[in-house]
Formats: sequence, C-alpha cells, structure tokens
Amino acid sequence: MVSSTNGNADSDMLYEHFNMVADPGQSPIRIDKFLLDRMTNVSRNRIQNAIRAGSVTVNAKSIKPNYKIRPGDHVVIILPHQPNPGSDVKPEKMELDIRYEDDHLMVIHKPAGLVVHPGISNYSGTLVNGLKYYFDDQVLPTMKGNTLDRPGLVHRIDKNTSGLLVIAKTEFAMTHLARQFFNHSIHREYVALVWGEPEQEGVFDLYLGRDPRDRLKIKAFDENEAGKRAVTHYQVIKSFYYVSLVRCWLETGRTHQIRVHFSHAGFPVFNDERYGGDRIVKGTVFTKYKQFVQNCFKLIPRHALHAKTLSFIHPATKKKMVFDSDLPEDMQAVLEKWDNYVTHQKDKMNR
Repeated sequence: MVSSTNGNADSDMLYEHFNMVADPGQSPIRIDKFLLDRMTNVSRNRIQNAIRAGSVTVNAKSIKPNYKIRPGDHVVIILPHQPNPGSDVKPEKMELDIRYEDDHLMVIHKPAGLVVHPGISNYSGTLVNGLKYYFDDQVLPTMKGNTLDRPGLVHRIDKNTSGLLVIAKTEFAMTHLARQFFNHSIHREYVALVWGEPEQEGVFDLYLGRDPRDRLKIKAFDENEAGKRAVTHYQVIKSFYYVSLVRCWLETGRTHQIRVHFSHAGFPVFNDERYGGDRIVKGTVFTKYKQFVQNCFKLIPRHALHAKTLSFIHPATKKKMVFDSDLPEDMQAVLEKWDNYVTHQKDKMNR
C-alpha cells in the first residue's frame, strides 16, 4: 500500500512524502526495483537519486542502493513533485543577485516586489523567467522533480519579502535539498519589524490554514481544525516602543507563517496590508504621529520582512553552507526613522 502526503506549504507542494509497507510474502528484491514496481510515473534514475540523497529510509534508517527489501519493511521516500506538462515559461533577461553558484546549486538574493514563479496573475516578470534566461542552453533541470513552471525551486518566499533563496541545478541536488526542507533541518532566519512590544523571546505554535472567508489569507487556529502545525521561534533584537525589530527562525515552513503568527498575537508585521499592519496598531491618533507613520509606510511600501540567513548541507560535498544578507535599504531607512523618532520623544520628556 502506498500513501502520499504533501510537503510544507512554504514549498507550495514542491515535494511529496510517500509511505509503504512490504507485504508479508515479499521476496528479497533491491529497494529501487521495489519502489519502481509500486510508484507510477517515476523513473529508476529518479528513485536512485533519492536513495543516494538519503531521501529513502527503511524502518526509519537510511539504506544503501543495494539494500534488499524484506517482508514488513516500512519504506518512506521524499520526492519533488512531478512536472506540469504544458507549462511554458518564457526566458526573460533580468538582473540576478547571485550570492553563490557551483555545478549543483545557486543561492540568490531576491528583492522585494519580485514574484518567485509564474501564477494566474503573473505570467511573466518572475524569478523563474529570469532563471530560464540566465541558464539558457544549460537548462535548469526540468526533469521529473522540477516542475516546468518552477525549475530548480525547492522553497519560495513571498513577493514582497526580500531575502535568500537556494536553487537546485540538478535532480540530485533538488532531491537532497527537498529532504532537508521536509525534515526541517535547513535553518532559515528572518528579520521583521512588527507593531508593538512582544515578550523578549517566545514561540508561536499554532495551526495555519486558508481563511474560509478570504481564500487569499491564511488563518491561525488554536487546534488542528483546518490547518497544519506551524512553529515560529522569535527574539526581540530592539524595541522602539511603538514597533520592535525581531529575529525569527522557522521550525516549519507554512505560507505566510511569520506574518500570520505575529498578526494573530496582536503584533502584525509593519505595513502588512493583508494582516493588519498597514494601520496604526500602537501609538496616539494625533495628526503629527499619524503623518510620521504614513511617511514610514512610504519609505517601505511593503511588509517589513527579510529572509536574512539560510544554511543547509551541500548535497555533493556534505559540508554545511551558511549565507547571510544585510537588511535592504528600505528596512534600514525605516528603522533609522523610528530610532530618531523615539530618541526625540525621550529627549522631549527629559527636558
């Protein structure tokens, strides 16, 4: 029997989790043949890549390619999703901020405002269009496991979130990285400016799912009513009384996870129009203050969230790779403005 579950929502169904148990009368055959016989539309090469990448376990242990299956063995395999036939992404020239590249993968810094992959309302001008142009005849892998409309993508970040992304250049790299994302062993650290003053540090542990009243929004549930468990750890870097700069690291990776967690707790991400951060959440209603906040919104006309740090195990070298990026100019500018404002208010009170 084969059962399948989707991967993290952050990866937006980019990989699947398969479970199967060998029959009591199972003959001793190699693991790749066993899987090939039970999985439709999956090539031997794709299965062998998954075994080499450590994405196949038997009885919760990694196995070698020559492992022979036994009766009752519990087999788990994590694979990127099948391609979408008929997808046709046109290459488009664009500036790519490449932070690292080798034969296996690439790490890029995505600016705020850039959509990662084509969708219903974004057929062009996406990162994937730019990647297709950049790789030209090298062709980013569009074999099984790399959807034609999302070549090389193992995860993604929202359009108006800036920060680091890793792109797989081979099927083996994609399978290896997908397993790390599935196991939550990839470290992702974000920096956000949020309204108010949360506790100095804490953990959000809630279930997230589509809001039944607005399908464009994600809603937090206290229990597993209609969503998947989402865990965000955070620590306050600096408080400006009205707003706070926080660092967050993800234990899971759900759509809009950080934005929904902080909004649900009453500290929406600054200028996040979808989750209530585009209005004054803390402070007075006096005209001067309202004008100050509006000027801050103009400095950063998007939600103040940045994917700052990304670390993972390199699929080929097995070495830990760590990448860090500075805060973008718009976030730096709005932080300086709040810092000056709070300092000025304190000076007035001390006179």
